[in-house]
Amino acid sequence: MTLLFFGDWFRELSGLEQVFWGMSLIFSVLFVIQFVVSLFGFDFDADVETDLSTADGGIEADFSLLSLRSVIAFFTFFSWTGVLMIKNGASLLAILVGSSFSGLLAFGIVAYLLYLFSKFNQSGTVDMDQALFQKGEVYLTVPGGKEGMGKVQIQLGQNLKELRAITDGDSLPTGSKIRVIEVLEDNLLVVEAFEPLN
Repeated sequence: MTLLFFGDWFRELSGLEQVFWGMSLIFSVLFVIQFVVSLFGFDFDADVETDLSTADGGIEADFSLLSLRSVIAFFTFFSWTGVLMIKNGASLLAILVGSSFSGLLAFGIVAYLLYLFSKFNQSGTVDMDQALFQKGEVYLTVPGGKEGMGKVQIQLGQNLKELRAITDGDSLPTGSKIRVIEVLEDNLLVVEAFEPLN
């Protein structure tokens, strides 16, 4: 009975209302699922890391601009803003502008929060002296000649840590085996290629 009522209600909506209501329901469900999954300690995010460079070519910080969480947040707020603006009789242009602004705002906030959590997890309470001479693997390509920063994964205590790294040698692509040869300020590692013995 409820499904029949929902079907009748949905068919009575205009095409534009159907689009925004459909998006809002789908992405709200995804938003809730994502939240519940996060409460249980699971993570299913996929990030695209973008480096923010300083004027002298160095890298200050990395910022996760695109992730599953931020995309879901964008479309959730985009669609619900659209639903509310349609209800208030706004024009199509106003709806698109208002919805886009709301979605981008949510997108930026979530991306920034993920960045803060990432920085917190990187620093943690681990004694970074333990990282010296540890072996690990490249997670994001480390450019050669200290021309930029990548990320490596190393085991510190009981935890697998993802940390920023640079190298003096050749570029180290994702998946390369590495060894930490120096720990700099702000938990920045200097690494070199390492070939494990078979």
